[in-house]
Amino acid sequence: MLSTSATGFRETPLSALGKFNPLLDAVLRLGDLTILVISGMIAFALRFGSLELGTDYVHALSRGVLFAVIVLNGSSLYPRWRGRTMGAEFAKLVTLWLLMFCIMAVYALAMRDGHETSRLWWGGWLGLSIGGAMVLRVAARAIARWTSAQGIDKRVSVVVGANPDAQRLVDAIRGDDACGIEVHGWFATHADRSELTGAPMLGGIDNLGRFVESRGVDLVWLALPMRDQPRISYALSQLKHSTADIKLVPDLFGLHLLNHSVEEIAGLPVITLQQTPLQGAARLVKAVEDVVLSALILVLISPLMLAISIAVKLSSPGPVFYRQERVSWNNKTFWMYKFRSMPVDAEKTTGAVWAKPGESRSTRVGAFLRKTSFDELPQFINVLFGDMSIVGPRPERPVFVEQFKHQIPDYMKKHMVKAGITGWAQVNGWRGSTDLAKRIEYDIFYIENWSLKFDLQIIASTVIKGFVNKNAY
Repeated sequence: MLSTSATGFRETPLSALGKFNPLLDAVLRLGDLTILVISGMIAFALRFGSLELGTDYVHALSRGVLFAVIVLNGSSLYPRWRGRTMGAEFAKLVTLWLLMFCIMAVYALAMRDGHETSRLWWGGWLGLSIGGAMVLRVAARAIARWTSAQGIDKRVSVVVGANPDAQRLVDAIRGDDACGIEVHGWFATHADRSELTGAPMLGGIDNLGRFVESRGVDLVWLALPMRDQPRISYALSQLKHSTADIKLVPDLFGLHLLNHSVEEIAGLPVITLQQTPLQGAARLVKAVEDVVLSALILVLISPLMLAISIAVKLSSPGPVFYRQERVSWNNKTFWMYKFRSMPVDAEKTTGAVWAKPGESRSTRVGAFLRKTSFDELPQFINVLFGDMSIVGPRPERPVFVEQFKHQIPDYMKKHMVKAGITGWAQVNGWRGSTDLAKRIEYDIFYIENWSLKFDLQIIASTVIKGFVNKNAY
C-alpha cells in the first residue's frame, strides 16, 4: 500500500520509513543479481548436463548482470516494493525481466556475440530467474512482517490534527503489516474537521511536546491546513527539543488541484498545486501515440473518407470539409476540420448555435454523418498536424468557452491537455446536449489519471461501443 495521501502527493512508501528497511532493499538488489547468475548456470546444467560454461554463455551472463543493474536499478522495482500488493509486484517484476532479456537478445544478435547460444537455455534462464526473484520477494515480505511483529523494526508515531487525509494515513498504516509503523494516537486542534478512528485521542496540541519527549515517539505527522501557518509553527515549537522525524500531511480541503506533487527547486521544497500531466517523457509518449495511431487510422479509413466526400459533395452545394475555430491546450485556438453536415449558410442569420435534439439544419447526408459521428473523421488530420489528440476533452468554440467558464466551476481546466476526438466523458455517454458540469467532471478525472494505458482503454471503448450515440445530432 503506497503512502500517497488523498491530496495526491507522491511520497516515500510507508514501509521505507522503518529503521532497518535499507538492509532488506540491499538484499533484494544483490539477491536479484545473484539469482540471475545462478539461474543461468542451473539452466546451462539442465540443458547440457555440465557447469563448464562456454565463452558465449559467460559473456551472456556478464551482460545480464550489466543490463540488470541498468534496467532494474533505474526503475521503481526496489524503492516501492513494499508499497505494492504481491500481484502488482510480480507484474512489475515480470515486465522488467522481459524488457531486460529482450535488450540482451537484441544486443547479442546485433553484435553477433553469443547469438549461437541455445534458445532453450535462454528460455530456461528467463523462467528460472523470474521464479527465483519471486521467491526472494515472498521471503523478503515474510521477514518484514516478522520483524514488524517482533517490534524489531517498529517506529512509534503520533498524528496532529484530524481530517480525511489524516484518516486515510492512519488506515494505510494499519493496513500495511510490513510498514513497521504504529500510530500511538492523535492530538486535537481547533482546525480539525473530523475525529480519527483507529487511534485514541491523546489530548490537545498543548500536550504534544511533553508526550513526544517522554514516550520516545519516532515520527510525528502534522495533518494541518496549509493556510494555518500559526498552528503549524506552534506545533513545530512544541517539538523543538525532540529528535522525532516530522512530516507534513497538508490539508488541502476546498482546493481542486490537478496533478499536484512535491519537488525540489534550487534546493528548496516546492509544492506544485496544479500542472498538466504531459510533462517530460509523458508528453513525448502522448505525441508518439497521436502521430502513429492517427497516421495508421487515416490509411485504414481513407476509402471511407473518399466515399463520404463524394456523398457530401452530391448532397448539397458547397465544400466537402467544414472548418470551425475551437479552443485547445493552453487556451490556444485552432481550426478543427469536419465533413460538412449543414448547408453553407446554416448559421448566417442565427450565429453560433448549440446543437440540440430535433434540429433540422443538417442535410440528409449530414444527419447520417452526425448520428454516426463520421463527420468527425477529418479530425485525425488535426491530430497528425499536432492541433489535437486522439483522446482528450472535446474542444469547444471560443464563444461558448467564454460563456461556460463563468457558469461551470473548473471548466477551463479541460484546456490543460490537448483537445481530443474522443474522451472519457464521451465513452461514458456525456456528449451532445447532456449535463455539461458532469462532462467537465469526467474530463478532469481523465486529466488527473492520464496514462498511455488509460488512452488505449478509451480508444478501445470507443471502437467497441461504436460511433452511433443517442446524444449525437
